[in-house]
Amino acid sequence: MSDFLSHQPLFSADDPFSSSFATSYAGVVSFLAVADEGSFARAGDRLGIGRSSVSRNVQKLEAQLEARLFLRTTRKTSLTREGELFYENCRQGIERIAQAFDDMRALRSGPPRGHLRVSSTPCFGRKIVAPLLLGFYERYPDITIELLVDNRPTDFTADRIDVSFRDGRMQDSGIVARQLIPMQTIVCASPAYAREYGLPRHADDLVTHRCINLRAGGRLLDWEFKIDGHARRVQPYARHTFNDAGLALQAALDGLGLAQLAAYQVTDLLREGRLIACLAHQTPDDGGHYICYPSRKQLPARIRVFIDYMTEQTRALDIADFTTMPRLARETAAIA
Repeated sequence: MSDFLSHQPLFSADDPFSSSFATSYAGVVSFLAVADEGSFARAGDRLGIGRSSVSRNVQKLEAQLEARLFLRTTRKTSLTREGELFYENCRQGIERIAQAFDDMRALRSGPPRGHLRVSSTPCFGRKIVAPLLLGFYERYPDITIELLVDNRPTDFTADRIDVSFRDGRMQDSGIVARQLIPMQTIVCASPAYAREYGLPRHADDLVTHRCINLRAGGRLLDWEFKIDGHARRVQPYARHTFNDAGLALQAALDGLGLAQLAAYQVTDLLREGRLIACLAHQTPDDGGHYICYPSRKQLPARIRVFIDYMTEQTRALDIADFTTMPRLARETAAIA
């Protein structure tokens, strides 16, 4: 077999792929960079080459394809219809080639290294992810991390995200979602609020209470319950609405009203008596906190070790012990 390979060219002389591959590859890489960055200059910065080189590579590619890929104005560079089609067809292949190079470098160079872009919902990022990063840096000093907190749905491609922490499963079938811990929500209030206004015994009682709502992705979040075996969503009138769960938590601590919050936010506060739980008997089914990443058969080492570390360390935290919920319910009933 080796003799056969040594005497056979990879491509025939009249194969258009062999004659144009070098030009095409440089053009495709430049094209994808411009499409992602929205600018020839920023694409050049990303690739480490000049703007003029990027422009020449794209022009050669357009000549080969006999199609215009970009609409260029003094203010904006955008894809044509042909450019959009070419972008979708090319991106996956280029990513696989880049991943192959990354994997080979990682195998040769020893410990995992490189840069990670990580996104998270704001409260989970502050409360869970950020405190665990110190231990990760100590274990993997050659990996740098950029942590972005945002309530928007993750766009792995446009935002070049490697790993995302999200509440609930991702809708994109091309994304792997690994559950870290249960996502149980708890309706709670401060002891001061409970003394002055009492606590609801049923979800229907929320209409007579001061509530604190959350907004995410531009919409108000429903309060979720499970009543008589059936899921139920309500959206109570709220005197206070926040787009950050940490602010909603602080409002509850300040006695401004009832809030439905994730258990990881309030477990310690419940144990300390700074918050009181209610409606525990109508707690909804677990939604799950997930670590999400693009589906790949061979993840780069830097991503793989980060996922494994965060999964191990998050599950080790004492924030998912919900065996106290029946006791909390009984204590709540006694107070109310």
